[in-house]
Amino acid sequence: MTLSDDAPSHDRGGAPRFRHLGDRLVHKGHVWRVVVGTFEAPNGEQFSRDIVRSPGAVAAVPLLFDAEGTPSVVLVRQYRPPYDAYVIEIPAGMRDVEDEPIADTIARELIEEVGLRAGHLEPLTEFYPSAGMTDSVLSLFLATDLVSTPRDLHGPEEEDMQVLHLPLADAVEMVMRGEIRDAKTIIGLLMVERRLREGDQP
Repeated sequence: MTLSDDAPSHDRGGAPRFRHLGDRLVHKGHVWRVVVGTFEAPNGEQFSRDIVRSPGAVAAVPLLFDAEGTPSVVLVRQYRPPYDAYVIEIPAGMRDVEDEPIADTIARELIEEVGLRAGHLEPLTEFYPSAGMTDSVLSLFLATDLVSTPRDLHGPEEEDMQVLHLPLADAVEMVMRGEIRDAKTIIGLLMVERRLREGDQP
C-alpha cells in the first residue's frame, strides 16, 4: 500500500503540514521498489528520505483448541537471510499477487506454509511494521476452524521451514522471554491471548 504522490499529511485541524513531492526510483526488485522520496516541510524546506515501497503483507494467528478447551497456536521456524538467523513467526506472506483479495492471500499462505485451511478468518488489525523505512502495511488475521491440508512450499527457506504447534500460553511466555522477536508474531499472539483472557471466544 502506498501513498499517492500528491497526498499531504495533515494536522488535527486539517491544514497541510508536510507534502510528498515525488519519488526517484533507485532499485526495482521482484516485490519492492527502493526510492528516494522528496518532501516539503511546513516551513517550506525540502528534504529527501530513502523509502522501500511495498505492496504490503498479510499474517495470521492459527488458533486451535483441544478437547479440554486449551488454546494452541501454529508457528513456523524459518531462516531469514537479512538476519542470517532462524526466526519463529506466525504464517505470513507478501501481497505479491496483483489484485488478489487480502483474505485470499492469507488463506493461501496458511496452506503453503503450515498445511492448514481456515474455515474462518477474522481481521485483527493493520499496522506499520517499520514506519521509518517503508510504506508497507501488514494486515493481521485470526484463523480458526482449521483443517489439515497438504503444504505447498516455495523456495529454499520454506522447504527448510519447521512447523511448531505450541500451547498459546507457552508461545506468549516465549515472547516475554525474548525468544520470539518477530513483530507481527508478538502483536498477534498478545492480541489473541488478551481476547481469550477477556472471555472473547472466537
